[in-house]
This record gives sequence, C-alpha cells and structure tokens, in this order.
Amino acid sequence: MNKKDIANIRKQFKVNNDLLKVNDIFNVYIMKESSEIYHQQTSSFELLEDEQKELFMSNFKKVLTGQLDQKLFDLKFQRDVENSSQLILHQGLLSDDTEEWTGHMLRLVEKMLHEKQYEMDIVVTFIRGEYMKPMKRRNEETEQSERDAVYSHPFILCSMNRTQDPKKELLFDYIEKEFKYNFVVDPVINLKAPISGFLFPTIRDHAADVNHVLYSAGKANELNYHFIEDVLNASDIMTAEEDKFVFEEIVKNVAGDQMNTATLSNVYDEIHRVIEEHEEDETDDVSKLDYRDVEQVLKHSGIEDVDTEKVEKAFKTVIDDENYELKAENIVPKYTSKSIKIQTKVADIKVSPQDLRYVRQVHLNGKLCLMIEVEENTVIEGFEMIPEALFEKAKNDDV
Repeated sequence: MNKKDIANIRKQFKVNNDLLKVNDIFNVYIMKESSEIYHQQTSSFELLEDEQKELFMSNFKKVLTGQLDQKLFDLKFQRDVENSSQLILHQGLLSDDTEEWTGHMLRLVEKMLHEKQYEMDIVVTFIRGEYMKPMKRRNEETEQSERDAVYSHPFILCSMNRTQDPKKELLFDYIEKEFKYNFVVDPVINLKAPISGFLFPTIRDHAADVNHVLYSAGKANELNYHFIEDVLNASDIMTAEEDKFVFEEIVKNVAGDQMNTATLSNVYDEIHRVIEEHEEDETDDVSKLDYRDVEQVLKHSGIEDVDTEKVEKAFKTVIDDENYELKAENIVPKYTSKSIKIQTKVADIKVSPQDLRYVRQVHLNGKLCLMIEVEENTVIEGFEMIPEALFEKAKNDDV
C-alpha cells in the first residue's frame, strides 16, 4: 500500500461521507492490573451521536496518519501460523453476522492480552465498513458523475487507545453562587493519540490484498514488536531509520567513514535521480536499491575504488544479506527541505540535500572552519554583513 492509497482512504474518514460507510463499532475495555476484559460493547456506528462520530472519525484518521516505514508499515502476514490473525481477519471481513464478527475480533483481543501486561487501562476499538473509490475522474464536458462507477473495498480498522485520569478542576456554580471542586472518577479515553492500530486488508492497484496489513505505530520508529509478531503474525520489518543506518554503514565499509560535502551531496543527488526516474514510470512499487544499484550510485558520485565485489561484501557484512534491497526514499533526507542538521559548538545549521554542495569544511589560518557559499550579503539582526577577505597578503620585511 503506497502513500497515495493511504492518503486517499484517510481523507474519507469524515461524518456523512457517501464514499465511506462504517457499519459496526466494537469497543473493548481492558484493565491494566489483570490484563482482562472489563467491558465490551457493540453498536451500529450510524446510531451514535454526531459528536461521538466526530471523535471516532478523527481517531481513525490518526491511525492512518504518518510516513511510510516510520509510523505506517505495510506488513506481510507470516504463513503456516497457528491461530493465524490473517485468517481471523479474513473470516471477520466475510462475516455478515455482527455477533460472529465480534467473536472474531475478541480472538484478536485475546492475542493482545496473551503474556502482555499494560501500564494503563486500554480501550481497543474495531470498526468494519466499506470504502468506495471512483473508477475515473469527473468529466466536466458531460453530466456523468465520477461516482457512477466505484471500486468497493470492505475493511476492518483497529485503534488502540490509552486511558488517563480526569483533570481536577475548580468550578463556579452560577446557581448556588459558590466555588466547587470538580471530582470525576470516570477515566478519559485519549482518542487524540492512538498507541497502535491497523487496517485490513491493504489496497494495491484498486484491489484488496489480504496477504498484507497496514500497521500503525504510536510514534515514528517506535514499534510494538509484540503487536506485530504475536498479535498480527506479520513478518519482520525495517524502519526507515534502520534502512538509513544500513546504507550509511555500507558506504563506510566501501569508501571509509570520511567524506567531503561535495561527494556526499553527489550521493544524495544520485539517489534522488533514481527516485525521480522511478516516479516517472508511474509504478506503485517503491524505488529500491540492491548492491548493484548502490555500486552505480557510489561510482557516479565520484567515489574511487568501487567495484561489485566490494559492495556485495559490504551488504553481507552489515546486514548479512547480499540480496537485501534498500528503499531509496528511506536512505536520503527529504531532498527539498532543510532536513540535514549540522551541529557545531558555535551554531546549529539546517540545509537541504540539494544545497549541501554550498557548504564546505575548510582549514583557515590553522583553524577548522565551516564555510557556506551565499548568493547575497547576509543580514544579521538588521545589519548587513561586510564581506571579509579569507587571506591577507603577507607584509614585506623592512630592509
């Protein structure tokens, strides 16, 4: 499932939208002390009050918010797993009976509770619904609507949310004309920051892919491996952060751990070019680099003494898999934004990969300096800086 597909379905999570229908909602309250179900409740989503619908819709949208391989992960189910979550979800998706569907979801909750102790009370929410995507854009020259023909995608979405103690507040009673201490014992369900969740099935080429599930982490690059492996029964994954680390270690193995900014800028330019060429092909697959691609990137960047054997050996050394493929978007900082942070004792500087070529580390008068090429005079606190000469002409000795 690519970021475009995720964005398309995420924006449909709003009340009174005819392109997305939520049929049933199932809430399960889990106690932290015993890791047992304290209460469960099934409702028709349409029968909820509009204010409740808005809260839940915002929560579901947050489950589907974030960068791929950082907060959202397209995971493949493991095969030949006992009590397979893929089978449970598929059975729940095909079930027409609400009680049967909740029974399947409770089997997933049991897996969430197995040998797991939560630090706070948890509310797990499941919904099942249908997402409709128009097959073609609206034709302005005719009266044909874009919604005359749609792709239909039944789905199940899960959201896990923590509870928190209510705030202690002082209120003023207008009737009695007195100050009162507001004491509420009911816990508050924090729907603004889900701690985990998933969407099943994923969508590929306008079709459902029941072999994959979209997992949502609570925070970027902080994965719940118990949820991934034991609850969803999904395969191991690499985060964008881990992919980037692997690439950096491979480059260090091949070219050493020292590199000037011009060469590093060339590396980022080459990877960005690969990404752009892949996007021009208009394929749904992400751009990936194997050891042969990395070899070409390093050669074209001006790094010397690079060959296939050396790069292949680096892959084997760093990740123990010479056939591993790096996702290109994961290993280069955001190309057009100031995503590179240069930290020094004197100042911290942010620069985009495409502008890194204008930054140099140089020796000046015996001192290590960071030099930034600019197109115009710099203004600091309203004062225009006067250009200074880097080198002064040596004075002649008196005769």
